[in-house]
Amino acid sequence: MTANTHVTKRQFGAHLGRLRSGAVAFCLASVSAVALAPLPAHAAGGDQAEERGGGYTAKIRRTEYGVPHIQARDFGGLGYGYGYAFAQDNLCQLADHVVTLRGERSRYFGPDETTADDRTVPNLASDTYQRGLREAGTVQTLLDRPAPLGPTDELRRMVEGYAAGYNRYLSDTGVAKLPDATCRGKDWVGPISALDLWSLILDVNTAGGEVAYKGAIGTATPPGAAGTAPAATPAAKDAATTAATTAATTGATTGATNPAKNAPAAPASGGEAADLGSNGWALGRDATRDGTAMLLANPHLKWAGSDRFYQVQLTIPGVMDVAGAGIYGTPLVEIGHTRGLAWTHTTSYADHASVYRLALVPGDPTRYLVDGRAEQMTSRSVPVAVRAADGTVSTVTRTLYDSRYGPVLADGWTTEHAFAVRDANAGNLRSMNEWLAIGKARNLDQLKQAQRTYQGVPWTYTIATDAGGTAYFTDSSAVPHVTDAQNAQCAREAEEFGSVLDGSTTACDWGSDPDALVPGVYGPANHPTLTRTDYVANSNNGPYLTNADAPLVGLPEIYNNGTAIGPRAQLGLQMIADRRSGRDGLGTAGFTLSSLQATMFGDRVRTAELNRDDAVAMCRAHPTPTATDGAPVDVRAACEVLAAWNTRADADSRGTVLWQAFWLELARSGPHTWERVPYDPAQPLTTPRGIDGENAAARRALADAVQHLASRGTPLDAPIGLVQRWAGIPLPGCPGGLGCFNVLTAGPDSGNGGGTRPADLASIPHGSSFIMATELTPQGPRTRTLLSYGESVDPASPHYTDQTRLFSRKQWVTERFTEAEIKASPQLRVTTLFR
Repeated sequence: MTANTHVTKRQFGAHLGRLRSGAVAFCLASVSAVALAPLPAHAAGGDQAEERGGGYTAKIRRTEYGVPHIQARDFGGLGYGYGYAFAQDNLCQLADHVVTLRGERSRYFGPDETTADDRTVPNLASDTYQRGLREAGTVQTLLDRPAPLGPTDELRRMVEGYAAGYNRYLSDTGVAKLPDATCRGKDWVGPISALDLWSLILDVNTAGGEVAYKGAIGTATPPGAAGTAPAATPAAKDAATTAATTAATTGATTGATNPAKNAPAAPASGGEAADLGSNGWALGRDATRDGTAMLLANPHLKWAGSDRFYQVQLTIPGVMDVAGAGIYGTPLVEIGHTRGLAWTHTTSYADHASVYRLALVPGDPTRYLVDGRAEQMTSRSVPVAVRAADGTVSTVTRTLYDSRYGPVLADGWTTEHAFAVRDANAGNLRSMNEWLAIGKARNLDQLKQAQRTYQGVPWTYTIATDAGGTAYFTDSSAVPHVTDAQNAQCAREAEEFGSVLDGSTTACDWGSDPDALVPGVYGPANHPTLTRTDYVANSNNGPYLTNADAPLVGLPEIYNNGTAIGPRAQLGLQMIADRRSGRDGLGTAGFTLSSLQATMFGDRVRTAELNRDDAVAMCRAHPTPTATDGAPVDVRAACEVLAAWNTRADADSRGTVLWQAFWLELARSGPHTWERVPYDPAQPLTTPRGIDGENAAARRALADAVQHLASRGTPLDAPIGLVQRWAGIPLPGCPGGLGCFNVLTAGPDSGNGGGTRPADLASIPHGSSFIMATELTPQGPRTRTLLSYGESVDPASPHYTDQTRLFSRKQWVTERFTEAEIKASPQLRVTTLFR
């Protein structure tokens, strides 16, 4: 049965007061339980969207789990439907993020609070950074450029339509009657503009550069300046002091100047750094049993805040038909598939920004030397509205400083030197041009053409395949053109940031390539690429072992993080090898869609596969090792827990919690002298391995782990689903540093209460978010998906935890892609909008 709701054309004028009073001009018709909020109804007949006076028109069809399939006749209408549908599910989250992008958090929430997006940066520092962009007209300047640097006409219409659709839902519903109590009746909720969305897009694109440093940008002041506030701790500074632990616990090799790699993460349930990244596989015809192409997408992001994914299908008949997911507030699919193409992204381990050390003119901390000549920093006063504890609002004026390289940073600014960050994506709005073109692509050739034309992917690898059975990998992201010779000549060590570039000479400026769309970056001819008929894969391990049989070598140092890979990447490549040989117990060799799904949720723990037996032997040989505090600890019960453990991270696995605590203590123990077999480039998937049971650090790590769990009241044999949950639902998976492919770190109370600003920011889960397994067959795509936290951030929504329960049970959603599949949904609900 299909429920149809039609909405008449409305006047969109000056009605902010009416929005905030919650006035609604429509009668509301009842809809099925699948709908998240009352939808305005009208008696207009017909099931097709109509063209009305050149306005927006769109049809929203929701199938199981509330997944919206948006159909329109043009790009403005497509954005309109998308914005409306997204607002139904997540208006409060986007409204909250718009407050951030406008630099108004201090006005509404006070200057000292932080957000789920960045718990290290107080509101005042964030507002200063964001207001600085607004005051400078940065986004508008970028919008004024023609395509391909600026947005295409299609994209402009889509963004404008998205804002109009969001505002339409808000107008129809009213702030006072919003279904999500998080922002119901709040004075910070109101209409959004296309400029807000473009600001959001730039914010996403600069996440690996300026945004990671916004705390340091927003608090930068010359030494000795009167009345200045203390600097906020930027991502890079934290990273410099925690790099060793982060590398050990996540299994990744960190870069010196890439904040996307170095940014500190919230503690996981076991206290270790979170593993932000992704897994992506493209399987060609030689890796699958039937010779079809397959793709696995498994991005890892936070489960709260603005970095969540929203699942959607976007269709303009005969023009575009794409399904997948996009980051909140972006009007496109960024990971997904068309009829003949499937693609995903993982975080690139190339640098996307450079920190430059400025040599200051003696006696003047706002001038610096370049090739022996003094240059003056530019400055800009930024007013920020700040709410005091008594509710009064005043204006605080801060000053931002800029250099030829980019914004000047707070940390390390002395009378002798300062630091500035240059971001390769500082002028990048063209990413959405590229994703729009990919959403219309039918094969790899068209995807590659989109990449060459727009060069817009900001900070990720691309993994893709098409119906022809070819697998493709590239790092086409915006990477600073820093040669190996420049690295050798220009790199300097700085206490605050690790390795930085020398800003006192133009010899250390970024170069460029003739085929680069913008100066200062590597062009397509120099991008790392690999095309295969078996597979390409990445788990944030750099490009070297994209395929275990065909290492990518000879890359500029800025692209390549070496030959060693972490345990998650090791496991991913090993799982592919095991499936291709049939050694994994999943049947005849070669991937099928079902075996790809089973492999994804095998929940193997690679460090345990390589080291558990040694740990048990050590435990039994030394039953009372000494902890760091000098106390002897009886570990005999721990020995038996580890011995009985299935070395997996299923929600009910007993032993994962203990292993995680032990492995964290090992990572903290300093140089890994306890490894029996050190890393061997000839054995990249199986080394390092083994634990020397006679090593004092290894025995102490086990004692500390047992002691730590006891202090928390956590049983040694506690199932992992007891200590990591979302709204009470037990979650499988574990941190990537343990060698978990299905990455998940959470607290026992994660997801309780919801809201845009969770009280316990440390308990926000990280890890598997939108998961997609698709097979491109001659008859069309066959796809299974899972959005681990559901379509809505509203705890009162039926789609807040519906897919989390599936995730807990390792179940998937069968995607409805074709017209016949969508119309056959027993839960189909249709809303037709026109304005």
